[in-house]
Amino acid sequence: MKNLFISIFISSLALFALACGSTEAEVQVVKEVQEVEVVKEVPVEVVREVAVVEERVKEVEVIKEVEVEKTPKTLVIYSGRSESLVGPIIAQFSEATGTPVEVKYGKTAAMAATLLEEGDKTPADVFFAQDPGGLGAVESMLATLPANITELVPDWADSPDRKWTGISGRARVVVYNTDAISDPATQLPDNIYDFIDPKWKGKIGWPPTNSSFHAMVTGMRQTWGEEKTRTWLEGIVANGANVYAKNTPTVEAAGAGEIEVGFVNHYYLHRFIAANTESFKARNYFLPGGGPGSVVLVAGAGVLEASDNPDGAEAFIRFMLSAPAQAYFANQTYEYPLVEGVKKNHLLPDLDTLNLPDIDISDLGDIEATQKLLQETGALP
Repeated sequence: MKNLFISIFISSLALFALACGSTEAEVQVVKEVQEVEVVKEVPVEVVREVAVVEERVKEVEVIKEVEVEKTPKTLVIYSGRSESLVGPIIAQFSEATGTPVEVKYGKTAAMAATLLEEGDKTPADVFFAQDPGGLGAVESMLATLPANITELVPDWADSPDRKWTGISGRARVVVYNTDAISDPATQLPDNIYDFIDPKWKGKIGWPPTNSSFHAMVTGMRQTWGEEKTRTWLEGIVANGANVYAKNTPTVEAAGAGEIEVGFVNHYYLHRFIAANTESFKARNYFLPGGGPGSVVLVAGAGVLEASDNPDGAEAFIRFMLSAPAQAYFANQTYEYPLVEGVKKNHLLPDLDTLNLPDIDISDLGDIEATQKLLQETGALP
């Protein structure tokens, strides 16, 4: 180990001497430079051209028709006819057509007065009157009916201006008690005027507030004139005529013998006969002498100009002139049907066998003057 150390020491000295001994020697130092490619990542904004497609959505309104069953509008009827007479046939109309119906019942004159008071604000669609006088009183408020409605009845049974149409016919008669009057042809006058004879004192009954009675008196004024009509009214009042509220109790009083004669429409008697059989002691007398006491009136109807349901109102009138409705009036209320082809009740005489007066029933609308005359003569309070 010692010898190895000495050898290394001597070698190092030799090398040192060699280096220091050559002063001219140039020592070249070569510096190796290594080129290194450095890649620096630089963010680059790349703009990419993209085609933009504008999608436009066009909204198209699609109307889909869906059949929806509509409930018919309620039909409002002002009726001067009593519920017992027309309630069933109005119910048939409602059931057959599905039309809801509201009916306001009252006397025809009172219903006409209500319509005149309400004017164009009336809720009524139809005025169903007992007589042409009531219809004539409000004719200015009625719409014109289609010709294919009014042509269903005879010309004498509707308004010349098609403002209303007749629905059924009713003849004015004298109802008499069969115990007191056994032979009407010889015991009763031919003309209603002759009942002012004092021999009839205490034997007469009448309904002076009834609208059909008012229409008959209006016909008297047209046929006889004001003075003769006044004389007749005063004569009946002087004979102490029994006063009844309407036709029904007048006929009932004749059957009971409370009165011998009464001035009514023909069909009320037959309702009593149907209910009491032939044992009911009253019958009708159609005055053979004619005159206003035998006038045939109509119950009729019109559509209010102010109605908001004119189609329903016209449908109602068409129904009343249909064969089933006309048959109802003929067989249930014993009135004269007005539509051709519908038979009258066999208990009624043919209209063409009656001595009818020459009265235009469309001119019976002057009810106000008639009521005034009735008051002046004491027939009405």
